[in-house]
Amino acid sequence: MNNECYWLLRSENQFFIVSDEQHGKTFLLGRASDYGDPERPLLVGEWDGRPCYAAEVDSLPDHAPGELTLLRPLYGMAGAEAFAIAGRASLLMDWRRNHRFCGRCGTPTTMKSDEFAMACPACGLLAYPRISPAVMVLVERGNDLLLARSPHFRPGMFSALAGFVEAGETIEQCAVREVREEVGVEITNLRYFRSQPWPFPDSLMIAFFADYAGGEITPDPSEIEDAGWFPRDQLPPLPNPESIARHLIDAACRK
Repeated sequence: MNNECYWLLRSENQFFIVSDEQHGKTFLLGRASDYGDPERPLLVGEWDGRPCYAAEVDSLPDHAPGELTLLRPLYGMAGAEAFAIAGRASLLMDWRRNHRFCGRCGTPTTMKSDEFAMACPACGLLAYPRISPAVMVLVERGNDLLLARSPHFRPGMFSALAGFVEAGETIEQCAVREVREEVGVEITNLRYFRSQPWPFPDSLMIAFFADYAGGEITPDPSEIEDAGWFPRDQLPPLPNPESIARHLIDAACRK
């Protein structure tokens, strides 16, 4: 293993980070032997022009400097690039751990060397990392934005509407269906904003603007605790800055 690489180590779903004068909070840099030679490392990308490997460890050496943190706070501690590569590492490590056995015949699998695929040596089934597409829609009506809150949100927070794409459904069909199902409103003029991998655990968020086309807000009580129209200059508490939901709402307010 190249000594000049970054190590992104995870223990019990927490990542180990250290302080770095140049980058602030960043990943472990050093020889694999310094950290117990982690087994089965995954090359998950590059950090600062050097290879970045991720691995699961039971514990860290007593002498190792740094701290353990959950994935979500990494954005504020190390920035968007660090959050993205840590999210990719988390998704890939979860995928490998969850597909140790073939889902068709139960045979132990092996990871292919030329692609991210867990292969069954008995029946040939390939298991690739799971990606779950979800659509997010910010509905606009003049100066107002349609925002809603799930009972799972932190107190007082509202966000754009969102939901997972169903089998055989286009993302455009999903956008119309989710808005209708969650708040009883019809939309038109769907406009793509951008996408964001969201590793909680394996979502790909695909965000849109849309215009209001009719209907009265009628929240689905199984998913939506409250929903309403908010003027752009009088918004309630919003999602954290790292989320695409916040990027979408901020972009609407800049129009």
